[in-house]
Amino acid sequence: MKMNAAVMTEIGEPLSIQQVELSEPKANEVLVKIKATGVCHSDLNSLNDPTTPTPTILGHEGAGIVEAVGANVTNVKVGDKVALSWVPYCGTCEFCVTGEVHLCESAFGPMFEGTLLDGTTRLSQNGERVYHNSLLSTFAEYSVVPEMSCIKLPDEMPLAQASLIGCGVATGYGAAVNAAGVTPGSTVAIFGIGGVGVNAIQGARIAGASKIIACDVKPANLDIAKQFGATHTINSSEVDVEAALKELTNGVGVHFAIDCSGHTVATESAWKSTRKGGTVVVVGAFNPEKTLNIPAGGFHRVGKVLKGSFYGNAKPFRDFPIIAQMYLDGKFKLDDLVLDRIALENINQAFDSFHDCNCVNVGRAVIEFNN
Repeated sequence: MKMNAAVMTEIGEPLSIQQVELSEPKANEVLVKIKATGVCHSDLNSLNDPTTPTPTILGHEGAGIVEAVGANVTNVKVGDKVALSWVPYCGTCEFCVTGEVHLCESAFGPMFEGTLLDGTTRLSQNGERVYHNSLLSTFAEYSVVPEMSCIKLPDEMPLAQASLIGCGVATGYGAAVNAAGVTPGSTVAIFGIGGVGVNAIQGARIAGASKIIACDVKPANLDIAKQFGATHTINSSEVDVEAALKELTNGVGVHFAIDCSGHTVATESAWKSTRKGGTVVVVGAFNPEKTLNIPAGGFHRVGKVLKGSFYGNAKPFRDFPIIAQMYLDGKFKLDDLVLDRIALENINQAFDSFHDCNCVNVGRAVIEFNN
């Protein structure tokens, strides 16, 4: 079929709205009519990444309606509302069979090559290959995706909100609930209050934390953090964050610290601000040229855990429907994460906003399709 899509033609250049061809899904694939897709900062990273193959269709936060299914597909049927996961998993490797599906490596080779799981693409233009992004390419009217990327949602779930579940929402919520394992009555510090951080706050709130302390350098983000469940805020550019966190926890430090900032300095502060026996979870991606330094003296005596968390340790087929139902029950805030609703033709405006240091970054501009 022919469809409109926002095509990345050159590294770092604005996307171009063009008509491309999309072929039918294969046996283990699903054709989804995209109804909404968030514009994530990771899309900007891909746009500026010299390893991104071109031409490609970006976009990895999407939701829509199942239009057709391959012969072997059993998880969804035509007409289902689905949220899309950009990390499908194989179900048979060492990590999958032990329940750690977020660590499955099956998607990453094809992801870096710009293909689907079988190493080929369903996208073309004038007979030439067009590449996929994160096996989804949601900046288009339709998408062919792996079956394991399609998670059925309740019929009453609005799709603009649903589109956000598959990346920042699941990552932040999962960092608190899955990776950290926040417990009722515990104290939690969240470093970096962006699109992931506010959802880590929500996860900690839902898990029953007694104190949720948001740490950031932007006053506006700290104000927004309170709307999502933060009980206290710390502007880490104005005060000694470690001392402030100790003061809020009777001098012993927080039970859990979740770093969503991507800065090693924040992780080092998180470590020093966590009590003995506490847990530090790192969600943000570090600059590989940086070094993480934590005190070696007495390391064995403090009993702390430092761990990385990819995709919030999410199990999409379990976690996505839980988040959707909590939203429908009024327990999880998604409406406030939809910062703007735009047409595909205005996608470059959303990318431009990432360069505005005053722009609110705790949600997404969402592209909505009237296809």
